Amino acid sequence: MARRAHLFAGLLLIVSVLSPLSRAAESKASFEDNFSKSCPETNFKTSEDGGTWYLSLNKEAGCGFMTKQRYRFGWFSMKLKLVGGDSAGVVTAYYMCTENAAGPERDELDIEFLGNRTGQPYLIQTNVYKNGTGGREMRHSLWFDPTEDFHSYSILWNNHQIVFFVDRVPIRVYKNANYTNNFFPNQKPMYLFSSIWNADDWATRGGLEKTDWKKEPFVSSYKDFNVDGCQWEDPYPACVSTTTDNWWDQYDAWHLSKDQKNDYAWVQRNLVIYDYCKDTERYPKLPEECWLSPWD
Repeated sequence: MARRAHLFAGLLLIVSVLSPLSRAAESKASFEDNFSKSCPETNFKTSEDGGTWYLSLNKEAGCGFMTKQRYRFGWFSMKLKLVGGDSAGVVTAYYMCTENAAGPERDELDIEFLGNRTGQPYLIQTNVYKNGTGGREMRHSLWFDPTEDFHSYSILWNNHQIVFFVDRVPIRVYKNANYTNNFFPNQKPMYLFSSIWNADDWATRGGLEKTDWKKEPFVSSYKDFNVDGCQWEDPYPACVSTTTDNWWDQYDAWHLSKDQKNDYAWVQRNLVIYDYCKDTERYPKLPEECWLSPWD
């Protein structure tokens, strides 16, 4: 994660500011309206209509972008088509973070797609950080080939839960407690990022499979960014306290619906590869959030 964040260390366009939006800022505008990018021009292309972005990785550089605005709570979604063929060592990341570098006090919500050798499935890894502490990884397999077409990947974030979705199917539920804690990020606004980068020291079979640079460039594709969330505005942001004015901060969004619970149960039975809450060798004393039920 720390290496990934270096893509944005020299980002100069972050000072760009969009026009003020309402408390619940819903955005379906173009990528250029919402994002600043950080990579060589040779690693970034768009479709003719500008609606699709293509980020590429070669041996010299990766590519990334980040929102021009910060948000605290809401629904954040984008469609991605991942690198096809032999993608071992390549990570496509889609995540939210409180800063554009891996600072020691950052909050973060991670979705990372871990490449693999041709014919082997992609894995999707999620993680949650609060005040710089992560170690809350889960890994899932997918029920489709994410390189053949676009699929939506989404995060629902409110004060009660964080839910990671794939094509509107909840694959992970991360609950808050009804007391002050050190595991649920809910105080700091976050930017949304995506990037493609080389992580062959750990991404595929623990670093045993290295990136085959003969296959470069590795290209991931993005479109249909959609955020319906609370935009942070200094010095007196409307996001300081919850208001239940918006669907993503109302009772129905505090819990999974009946249909979502059915989908989530199927995911738990069939697609979970790794769950830190079941790794008693790593955590002889399980983190306290592991005792919170995702079904409540």
